[in-house]
Amino acid sequence: MSAYGGKPVEDHRRKWDKAEYEKVAKERLEKEAQALLDETLGKKEKPVKRELLKPREYKVDLDSKLGKSSVITKTTPSSQQGGYYCNACDCVVKDSINFLDHINGKKHQRNLGMSMRVERSSLDQVKKRFEANKKKMEEKKKDYDFEERMKELKEEEEKQRAYRREKRKAQKRKADDTETGGNMDPDMAALMGFSGFGSSKK
Repeated sequence: MSAYGGKPVEDHRRKWDKAEYEKVAKERLEKEAQALLDETLGKKEKPVKRELLKPREYKVDLDSKLGKSSVITKTTPSSQQGGYYCNACDCVVKDSINFLDHINGKKHQRNLGMSMRVERSSLDQVKKRFEANKKKMEEKKKDYDFEERMKELKEEEEKQRAYRREKRKAQKRKADDTETGGNMDPDMAALMGFSGFGSSKK
């Protein structure tokens, strides 16, 4: 009984149904345990396995549209619009630097089915690559030596031709001098120093 007239005072506080909340908590814990179990057993979606990053086997075409003008309308397909078009990503990039950044970037490589991870090379692979590069350098050197030799041969031929030309000109001059020396006055020829060129026959 209460001190205020014998009526019991109503409890104004909110009451919680403990049994119901215990039931909800148990269900939540069971769901979390089931999700953890599924994850450990592998029922969760497996990540997509992508290829390792590989070097490009083609040359990037940056110069084909250089200096050319083209008419672009609203109906022009994006592959023929101004800039550089990427087939894998279906996008147009406005300049060459951004295009190179794009084709070397993560989004483009993913669209090609590659991850950004690079295969680690073994010792044997490194040795083979060194041998291949050494062979290439030797072949280059041989080609260079051959070209250098051809240049030298051409220069020698040119020198020989020039020498022959000079020889012919000298012979022609000599022949002309002997002719003019024969027609010249002997006193005049002696004054000019041509006295030795004339024929001794009289």
